[in-house]
Amino acid sequence: MQNSFHKSAKITLILVYLVIAAGAIVRMTGSGMGCPDWPKCFGYYIPPTEASQLEWAPKKAYEEGQVIIRNESLKVAKSDFISPLQYADENWEPYSKHEYAIFNPWHTWIEFINRLLGALAGLATLVLAYISLRYWKKNRAVTILSVLTVLAMGFQAWLGATVVYSVLEPVKITIHMVMALVIVAMLLYLIHRTKERKIESKKSNSIYLWLSLAVGITLVQVILGTQVRQFVDEQIDLVGEVAKDRWLENPTLQFYVHRSFSIAVVLLNVFIAFKIRKENLGFTKIDWVLGILLLEVLSGVIMYYFDFPFSSQPVHLILASLLFGTQFYLVLEALHAKRSHKTL
Repeated sequence: MQNSFHKSAKITLILVYLVIAAGAIVRMTGSGMGCPDWPKCFGYYIPPTEASQLEWAPKKAYEEGQVIIRNESLKVAKSDFISPLQYADENWEPYSKHEYAIFNPWHTWIEFINRLLGALAGLATLVLAYISLRYWKKNRAVTILSVLTVLAMGFQAWLGATVVYSVLEPVKITIHMVMALVIVAMLLYLIHRTKERKIESKKSNSIYLWLSLAVGITLVQVILGTQVRQFVDEQIDLVGEVAKDRWLENPTLQFYVHRSFSIAVVLLNVFIAFKIRKENLGFTKIDWVLGILLLEVLSGVIMYYFDFPFSSQPVHLILASLLFGTQFYLVLEALHAKRSHKTL
């Protein structure tokens, strides 16, 4: 029982990280509005591949909810019907959520794959919750948190819809990203809670607090990073995709705080690693933290000094989410060590 649940939780975590990676690629390619409606994509479960599929045509069977682009606006079929020889406006109603009506097949399919991965991750949480029912008598916390994870995924899906409806409002994008990290934390807790323990780390009165502080600072950095990314997106709209050397012209205060704060993040984690080694506490995943942190800083430097090479932005975000996850797992290990020693 424990082994099957543990493996399922790990698979679910991998899928959630794939969703985060896909979301980063969506932002890099500007595909956030590739599907302007939700949960369908231009009214289809499988999105169109050509603009002609979204053009009105005579004697064509349309289904209720199907979308066309007419006079640079989205029109939604009111019911099932076969179109007459001339366009009839009474068969259609304007899409009410927003006025965005651009079809780009690449953007559409990138966003669709992102949603598909999200659906697979949501299905995985449902399977995990079902398996967790076996824990009800033995460890109810596992079952309860597994069910909460399903609800969190549902809430995340709703947030994704609001992001689309708001035409990528920055605050909602930030909340969407933070919620993804919350789900990562929930799954990591389930993985840690159901792990077979062989070697325990030593107790330290302060390492748990230091690790918790590191997680908090990383979360702040992620939030600041999403705000910096929003500034970059606005610059792209102003100067274009080609003028990458101008994307960080006259940056906002958040950029300087984000860049300077990274020094504090590095110093804090190096101090924690030094403390773990000096006190021989174990917690070997601190080496993962330092490795990920090195790559994270390097990707940030490359973006700034080499004008955003291809894929540098999603790599930076993915590394940040991996850093958060590894740090959070270290917090769980430190908390377990602390509690274990109290019961001795």
